[in-house]
Amino acid sequence: MEWWHAIVLGLVEGITEYLPISSTGHLIITSSLLGLDGGATKQAVDDFNIVIQGGAILAVLGLYRARVMQMLRGVFGKDPAGLRLFVNLVVAFLPAAIVGFLLHDMIERYLFFPVPVLMALAVGGVYMMALEQWRRGRFGIPSHGNRRGVEDVTIKQAFGIGCLQCIAMWPGTSRSMMTITGGYLAGLAPAAAAEFSFLLGLPTLGAASVYSLLKNLKHAHDTGGPNLFQSLGWGACALGVWFAAISAALAVKWLVGFLNKRGLSAFGWYRLALCVVMGLLIWRGIVSIAPDAKAETARDTNATAVGSQ
Repeated sequence: MEWWHAIVLGLVEGITEYLPISSTGHLIITSSLLGLDGGATKQAVDDFNIVIQGGAILAVLGLYRARVMQMLRGVFGKDPAGLRLFVNLVVAFLPAAIVGFLLHDMIERYLFFPVPVLMALAVGGVYMMALEQWRRGRFGIPSHGNRRGVEDVTIKQAFGIGCLQCIAMWPGTSRSMMTITGGYLAGLAPAAAAEFSFLLGLPTLGAASVYSLLKNLKHAHDTGGPNLFQSLGWGACALGVWFAAISAALAVKWLVGFLNKRGLSAFGWYRLALCVVMGLLIWRGIVSIAPDAKAETARDTNATAVGSQ
């Protein structure tokens, strides 16, 4: 991997991770266009695309450090509201942690193919546009008003958002899409729904990154082969994380303002356009989604389905 490959992938990861447009779809396209979706380093690149989520985590830790400190005070019995938020995030994280652990191999085996990914992109786009219209009261079905903050989320609602996050394990769906729309359904204001999604990403993305990294290191140790740092270089990995952090911070700040003014419909249209573009690239053989069969028999499956979609 060249140093500029790492920068490009880091930027794509950071920009798309917290937007409801499927970071997986964008990384698949980018890796293919860069010529990184085949050969001996394919598995290292797959794991790299998970590990650089650490940059997105750093971005949220920096931007929402006040919330993080509030939760830490709550854990130590000094802030009841912070403790409630911490408990809610744990409750929301558990469904994806359990389902991801049990089904991630099956998800990769049966869903990492063109038709399922394109279906997820298209259905997700229509879903977001319909939900935005519902939020604005245009279907004649009353919404919850969408004025509540993250401190108003109940344990039941947090669990519901966590269950919706499980749907994002279907490649191409988008974890951010499911958690933000889950916040909408719970009556959160757009900015609050986004904030809850960002904070929920801390344990979810953290678990996926650590899991993928440990699996890569264990596989390298067991087989005597190179790990991702040896295959791609420490410098490339550091660049990917750094640029993912910077671009994620900018994307998060932009998204909050955009949701307050415009809502989710624009992202729905974007997903439909991405579905068309991705379908054409797959049809022309420029982009490949299906795992390489020969490599599949010689390696462990990656952790993409643990919670990053």
